[in-house]
Amino acid sequence: MDFRAYAEQPDDELDLLEGALLIASDARPGLDPRAVAGELDALAEPLKRRGLAALPAPVQARVLADHLFVSIGFHGNDSDYYDPRNSFLDEVIARRTGIPISLSVLYVEVARRAGVMASPVGFPGHFLARIDDAERRLVVDPFHGGSALDEVALADLLRRSGSKLRYSSELIAPTPVRQVVARMLMNLRGIYASRGDHRRLLLIIDRMIDLMPGSTDELRERGLLLARLGAPAAAAEDLAQYLSAFPHADDAAEVRRFIEQLGARAATVGQN
Repeated sequence: MDFRAYAEQPDDELDLLEGALLIASDARPGLDPRAVAGELDALAEPLKRRGLAALPAPVQARVLADHLFVSIGFHGNDSDYYDPRNSFLDEVIARRTGIPISLSVLYVEVARRAGVMASPVGFPGHFLARIDDAERRLVVDPFHGGSALDEVALADLLRRSGSKLRYSSELIAPTPVRQVVARMLMNLRGIYASRGDHRRLLLIIDRMIDLMPGSTDELRERGLLLARLGAPAAAAEDLAQYLSAFPHADDAAEVRRFIEQLGARAATVGQN
C-alpha cells in the first residue's frame, strides 16, 4: 500500500505499524515491512512466555522495561536528538535508539505482541505510552527507560514542556493512529526545514496533506516551497486553494500578490 491509499482509509482501519513503516520507506524505498514486523515479533517472543496478559499493569511495565531498555538496550537518543533516523522505526530497531514517539511506537508494538493492552499517548511536548489492565491504567515514558509516571510526575512533565494546559486525565487518553502518524511527520518536517532540505521537506508536506486533507496551512507551506523549488504553476494552485479556504486570512493580500508573480513567472517559463 502506498501512503495516499493508506491515508484514505477510515480512522478505525489505520494500522500504527504500517503508518510508521510507510514513513520509513520514503527514506529507504527498499524497506521490507515484513522483515521489520519479524524483528518486532522476535523482540516480543521472550515476553510471550511470561504470561504478561494475566499480570497487573505495574508488573507488565516493569517486565517490559527490563526487557526492552535493560536487556536489549533501547534508549532515548539524547546525543543526536534531531537525527532523522530517530523517526524511522527500522532504524530505531537496528540502532536501539530513538525519540519519544518512535520509542513509544516500538514499545506499543512489542507490548501488544506480548499480550499487553498498550496504546500510544500524544502527551503535550513528550510522547508517552499507556498500559491498561482490568483495574487501572499506567503511563510510561519509553524515552526514559520505560519508567512509570504518576499524576504528579505527569503534571510536572506538562509544566516543563511549557504548555499552559492544566493536567487532566484527558491528556493521557490513547491517541488515534492518524494523529500519531501526523506527529511523526511533523517531527521530520521540523528537522528538514531546519536543515534547508527542501526536497525531503516537500515529500513530508505531501504526506501531511494526504493524511490530513483539511490541513490548509500545509497547502500554503507547500505552495511557497514549490515556488522556491521552481514549480510556479503548482505553487499557484496550492496557494489558490489556501485562499479559497481562508479568503480573509491575515496574509491573503500578500498571497494574492505572490500568485500574480507566480503567474508571470510561469508564463515566462512557458515562453522559454
